[in-house]
Amino acid sequence: MRRGMRGALLSLSFMLSLAAAAGAAEPLRSGQPVFDRVIELVDANFYDAKAIERFKQAAQSQIADGQSPISATSPAGQVDAAITAILASLEVSHTGRFKRDMIDYFELADIFRFAIRSDIRRLFPPDGEVRYPGIGMVTAVEDGHRFVTDAYDGSSARRAGLLVGDEILSVDGMPYHEIGSFDGKVGRSIEIRLRRARNAEPLAVKVQVESLRPLPMFERAIEQSIALVEREGHAFGYVRMWTLSTRDGLDIVARALSSGALRNAEGLIVDLRGRWGGGAADAAELFVGDTPSFRLVPRRGETTLANFRWRRPVVAVIDEGTRSGLELFAYTLRQNAIPLVGRRTAGALLAGRAYVLPDDSLLELAVSDAIINDDLRLEGIGIEPDIAVESPLAYAAGRDPQREAAEREMLRLLVSASSGPVSPLKAPALTR
Repeated sequence: MRRGMRGALLSLSFMLSLAAAAGAAEPLRSGQPVFDRVIELVDANFYDAKAIERFKQAAQSQIADGQSPISATSPAGQVDAAITAILASLEVSHTGRFKRDMIDYFELADIFRFAIRSDIRRLFPPDGEVRYPGIGMVTAVEDGHRFVTDAYDGSSARRAGLLVGDEILSVDGMPYHEIGSFDGKVGRSIEIRLRRARNAEPLAVKVQVESLRPLPMFERAIEQSIALVEREGHAFGYVRMWTLSTRDGLDIVARALSSGALRNAEGLIVDLRGRWGGGAADAAELFVGDTPSFRLVPRRGETTLANFRWRRPVVAVIDEGTRSGLELFAYTLRQNAIPLVGRRTAGALLAGRAYVLPDDSLLELAVSDAIINDDLRLEGIGIEPDIAVESPLAYAAGRDPQREAAEREMLRLLVSASSGPVSPLKAPALTR
């Protein structure tokens, strides 16, 4: 090759390299470390490449536009709002930021403990076990009032008689805060003032504050929810799957059905109105799998339940708390003609992962899509119930119309089974 041509090619290569470098997008930087780290993590790990440009535009607008652009000196409240806004631009589930003043922070930290294992002992000294002060109660604000949405089975909130639908007015005379109301009070009783009926006089309830470990608490809640219900000469079981993320949750249910409190139940209501999903994709096989039940029986010692399959009638309860792995669970039941009672599921089926941010808050980020049978996505769609039942929250006084409807449907199945073939419900199509 002639020297002139070689020089020309080298020059062209150099110019192309400069052009490529000039065209490469510079990373967005505000100087605010938490905000900038969120941008980095989304850019590197978010599952949908098509959404990244929209996300970057939202981030750029927070950095460069408006009267108060994000910078190194931005106050915490402004940073929080900006991060919430840019994550919302992704328009998917399994994506959000959680701080230590939120119950969700602790529950997700335990669920994602493997993903944040390098930080877990520092975040939760001395042993890396996730704990928070609380009473096992979750609330939500509706029309400017705060109501109990869940009181975990076996919790001090449940033992004290707190009910779903109670309006929370104060804790020890101060406004309610998810963590702050109980911080430093473990082992002590606090006073919750609440209103159980609209315009009624407030009630005062004493509740013991506990040090809660989320995953063991959920296992306890699953076990404590198990009940044998007797109606009109029939006996059927009930269990609430608060999450599939615990190690032994499904085993607890299997033992109750095979040899425990529900062994003689004629049917089972499985309540999938959970807090979190998680779990194995084949979790629903406990109720619909084809493999046989079997036990390992040694010469000495206890018999071990190696595999169990429930072959009697099942009715499931669903609502917007049925998400992620629980949503796949509900879909599997639907495909096997098991009636679903309640409201449409969350439409939140992606794979998420947690990251620790510079201020020790958690970023949950959707890192993988979830596709069923090659072409079906439940994200943003959800599953409609076979029997639609609303469940108003405010001042519900613990009444549960969805569970009541599930019990009626179970009775229908049991009565029909004793008198002839059961007429299956026609499942509605999945719709947006």
